[in-house]
Amino acid sequence: MASKYLGIDIGSTTFKAVVLSDEGEVLESTYQRTQPVDSGRLACTGRCSGCGNCNMGSVRKTTDLFLKEKGFNYSDMAAVVVTGSQIVDDTKRFIPFDFQVSEVSAHVAGAKHFYPDVDAIIDCGGQDSKCMVYNPGMQLWTSMMSGVCAAGTGSYLDSVAAKLGVPVEEIASKVNYDSDTEFSSVCAVLSATSINKFKNRIPLGDLLAGACKAQARTILNSVGQLLLNRPGRRILFQGGVASNGAVAHYLREMTGCEIIIPKYHQVMGALGAACLAREFVNLKGKLNLDKIEYEPSRQKSVAMRTSCTKHDFFSRDTSKPLVWRNLFFPPEILNAFGCRIRTLETYAALFARRPQRVKQALGCAAQKGFDQQTCSFLRVLEGMHLEQPDFVVSTSQPCQQAERIFEDLVAEYRIPDRLFSLHTPINKQTPNAVDVIADGLAQAIYLMEKSFGRKLDMGRLEEAIDLSNQAAAYGRKCNELRWTSPPLVRGSEAIYNAVVFSQWWGTQEFVDIQKQFYEELLQKKAWAEKRYSIDDTHRLLWMHLPPFYDTRHLDFLEERCNAPIVFEETNFIGWGPLDPKDPLRSLAEKLLTTGFLDPALRIEYVKKAIPAAKFSGCVLYTHGFGRCSLADRPFARHLRTALEEMGVPLLALEGDCMDASIDPCSTVTKISSFVEALNLKRYGNLFGKLRT
Repeated sequence: MASKYLGIDIGSTTFKAVVLSDEGEVLESTYQRTQPVDSGRLACTGRCSGCGNCNMGSVRKTTDLFLKEKGFNYSDMAAVVVTGSQIVDDTKRFIPFDFQVSEVSAHVAGAKHFYPDVDAIIDCGGQDSKCMVYNPGMQLWTSMMSGVCAAGTGSYLDSVAAKLGVPVEEIASKVNYDSDTEFSSVCAVLSATSINKFKNRIPLGDLLAGACKAQARTILNSVGQLLLNRPGRRILFQGGVASNGAVAHYLREMTGCEIIIPKYHQVMGALGAACLAREFVNLKGKLNLDKIEYEPSRQKSVAMRTSCTKHDFFSRDTSKPLVWRNLFFPPEILNAFGCRIRTLETYAALFARRPQRVKQALGCAAQKGFDQQTCSFLRVLEGMHLEQPDFVVSTSQPCQQAERIFEDLVAEYRIPDRLFSLHTPINKQTPNAVDVIADGLAQAIYLMEKSFGRKLDMGRLEEAIDLSNQAAAYGRKCNELRWTSPPLVRGSEAIYNAVVFSQWWGTQEFVDIQKQFYEELLQKKAWAEKRYSIDDTHRLLWMHLPPFYDTRHLDFLEERCNAPIVFEETNFIGWGPLDPKDPLRSLAEKLLTTGFLDPALRIEYVKKAIPAAKFSGCVLYTHGFGRCSLADRPFARHLRTALEEMGVPLLALEGDCMDASIDPCSTVTKISSFVEALNLKRYGNLFGKLRT
């Protein structure tokens, strides 16, 4: 009996399934709208009997009915592969599947089944839009997904249809294609509201034309960056929204490309899952899905960091002056003064562990006029209780938003005369950049001396510079070890070291921590090299910061997807030795060469590191949904271009480092599809490594 393969795609609004034959023929398919069950339960306790009284039970019942009506059983299926945004850990209890793949990979596989030469795909479903483009230079598919907004998705058209009383299926036939009516494409809510406002003043055909144009434009605004400067190519348009010929018409008009709507456009994700089920069967027994292991001994350096953090942030030793600092003001000066230091962004990051308090703090910031255009690290400070400082130091670059927050805080704490903002030119090419910063540091020292009522001991500053050099030397050794070894520590743990931003530079404690970490890495290297070679795994570089409220996305990347983060940008020591005899100019040089002030320098560092560390991919966390000056969309675009020239793909994850409530639900899909693309390039299949 010929084998059959079942692909299931459970999206936010629809259930899709396809049964595929051994020859690749679509035997049966279904496309059904889904609704939450009345019970409100996600899953029942115990083993599901398929009664359908919970959401997952309802999905099982839908699957069972589809197979039964088409004359199939699960036992007829050689393999079952699932995909879709509604696949959760509990799904395995209800649907006996063999493998789960991302929607991106499923849609690519479905498209290639009937169009093997396809190199550009747009998928628009009920929850998100995706664009997939094949990059022949890197020999892999790159993709972009929309974020948290419903504009450009099927949910938007559903909303418009409901407001106008027109069935979604009839929209395209009622559109006036000659209309020049336009509606906002920035926001689904604003657009739908505008349409509702004008429904008694503009003919129905014009309203629908404006809505479909807004839909097409929003798709291109959110994911069409990959299609820039590619007129005349063929683009497959897939997903439920592709049923609307009007949206396809306007996509064709806006892109200058041929828009093809496949026969099975509504179920292309399920079709792709079925195709991958067939491939999975052919690979059974050949896949090595063992997880990467790490040397298991506990790291003493972690305990040392924790102890230092507690001592710094909870010390109440009033004999030492308290200084608020931003991430970039040189801590060596403050440690030479013997200050208690509060690095406010770090303080906010610790605060992020308490989501309810973060929400309250952000609410306080909103009442003070600081909206989401301002960094959430800084907004949280507006709602925290901070110990009254003796002095406050910050830098003008790279985050000018910080200046506004610091000025507001010192006004609230009634110490406006104790704030010093160090002018920091964006790069070393700025005329007299080193002198400008050095002069500013001298001014800061003078003002702190006045505030503290004592002089800075220059011998202590020289000692702090020497200790900083010692810590940096160990840091460089740590970098070299991690670059030239199999994965030694989980990136999801090492990223919180963030040595570049540490306030302990210039202290003996930090030298001891760095030395201890280096010795631990040596031990882990000896252990790892008995089990792996440097070429046995993917090797990812994580750029910028992580979400501080938990590590689930990093854990998912490393543990579930088996793609280790072998290094993090925040741990890179990019400056040379400092001169204790010329401390201020040395600190100015250090500030200009960390890379975070100068976006071009950061990209140059990455380009040099790629061959040295054999990075196979980069992940950039664009805090603030691409608004943060350290990881904004222009930076991501320039970084992507530079990496593509070296054949290294970039995964840009939009989210927020502080606020878990606006975390995009598409992040897991983006991570999965990125690793699947790496697998396909490296191993010839998207499931993973083959056994040798």
